[in-house]
Amino acid sequence: MPMKQYAFRLFARKVLLSLVFVLSPVPGSAQETTTHGAPLWAAYEGWNENQDGSTNYIFGYMNDNWEEELRVPIGENNSFSPGEADRGQPTFFMPRRNRYTFTVTVPADWGDRELVWTLNANGYESRAYTSKHQDVFIDNVTISSDGGSLGGGYTSPETYANVAPTVTVEGDNERSVAVGEPRQPGFFGRPGPAEYSVRVGEPLRLPARLTDDGLPTCSVPCAGTVSTSRSEEELLRLMFRKPSKPLVYKVVSLFMSWNLYRGEGEVTFDPPQTKVWEDTRPASNSPWGMLWLPPEIPEDGMIETTATFDTPGTYVLWARGDDGSLMSDAYITVNVTE
Repeated sequence: MPMKQYAFRLFARKVLLSLVFVLSPVPGSAQETTTHGAPLWAAYEGWNENQDGSTNYIFGYMNDNWEEELRVPIGENNSFSPGEADRGQPTFFMPRRNRYTFTVTVPADWGDRELVWTLNANGYESRAYTSKHQDVFIDNVTISSDGGSLGGGYTSPETYANVAPTVTVEGDNERSVAVGEPRQPGFFGRPGPAEYSVRVGEPLRLPARLTDDGLPTCSVPCAGTVSTSRSEEELLRLMFRKPSKPLVYKVVSLFMSWNLYRGEGEVTFDPPQTKVWEDTRPASNSPWGMLWLPPEIPEDGMIETTATFDTPGTYVLWARGDDGSLMSDAYITVNVTE
């Protein structure tokens, strides 16, 4: 496909996906910026295929709230059809736009049947319907463009050479944790997440190794290469400059972030984690905020984090590695007891 045509297709895709949310009716408070009580929208990002002929359907979501984090258990308010209601979707929904959150793989004989994700929260129901139309086919360039690292669809040789980073959670397959004794978590690996146990209020160590190919080139000082700080003059310049792009913009640099994926209680991560949702406010701890600088990454790629839980139950934690353009994920299951 000619480059101009490809760039136009990426731009058109952004416009169409934006219209899904802009034109969705919100009774009473349509188009207002809200912190709580607004709808949660299921989003179908697109599809690609595996070598065995199976199809990956990729989903995300839009939580219209800027502050409210929604919990929607698996069931009639958070389900897939036809077939199994639980297909690995989240039950914890962070604010605002969250792209490429999870993948559902269907077998080669699935055909052109629709797979439907239904969400119902804050009194609003939404559905995301799959399609294998070529306009929603996903490749690495599409992912990079949608996330904001390519702007209006401009590419370079780096765009095509880039490989997503990898995240590996270190430790044994299963661990139990005694009161007051932080221990290492299980080893992450497909087909399912590792499981381990911890008590309420007991910090759980989550050592993880982040590796990357060094692409794409950082748009800010790369983590661990130079001082990740800015002068007062530079901060003022960035804070008061006019928007440079009509589309979402993302700072390009490598980072890893732990987040809650499923679970009823609150989880506190130490140190505080970079946001993986599109918080575009300048001073937010988010690569979509123009003042964001990446956290330091040790030379060996080992990143130490602890998680503390306030409520018993079963939790799924989610580690995302992001090089500013492409992402990869790891998941662990934690059984929290009194």
